[in-house]
Amino acid sequence: MAKIIYYVASSIDGFIAGPNDDISSYTIGGKGIDKYLSDLKKFNTVIMGRRTYEFGYQFGLEPGQPAYPHMEHFIFSNSLEIENLAKSVHIEKISLARVIEIKETAKTDIYLCGGGEFAGWLLDNNLIDQVKMKLNPIILGNGIRLFGKSTVNKKLDLIETESFDEGLKILTYSIEK
Repeated sequence: MAKIIYYVASSIDGFIAGPNDDISSYTIGGKGIDKYLSDLKKFNTVIMGRRTYEFGYQFGLEPGQPAYPHMEHFIFSNSLEIENLAKSVHIEKISLARVIEIKETAKTDIYLCGGGEFAGWLLDNNLIDQVKMKLNPIILGNGIRLFGKSTVNKKLDLIETESFDEGLKILTYSIEK
């Protein structure tokens, strides 16, 4: 069965974006970002929540189009409605059964894009298998938490650490079930 891998940028204090979805302090270039972009090519399935998908609009993503052209997209939302979806973009009601079905049928591991509330819900339901954190050398103090409002207590095992010149680290953890 495919793993759900939460591959996400985070500040040292655990925020994936600052207030008002601000990501301007995050590392945007260098070998660490090149590694991340190369890693994305290994996925053919991406899951995300509505807010993450809509966040892409401010970077030129058109509603209904794929954020990652080579991936099948599953956007989980009970309220999002878009006409004219691309063939590779699917809007799904928030459902554990549907996430499990996607895990069972995906041909590669699954990229969990974005996060916050949706990642917290997946964590609460033991559906995240691995966290790959692009740890940025910044402190934001406030914003969108890595796992939203989740209060789950989980043990993670560090399985890989990569360090890059710009101060970015990519830390890979497996999550104990």
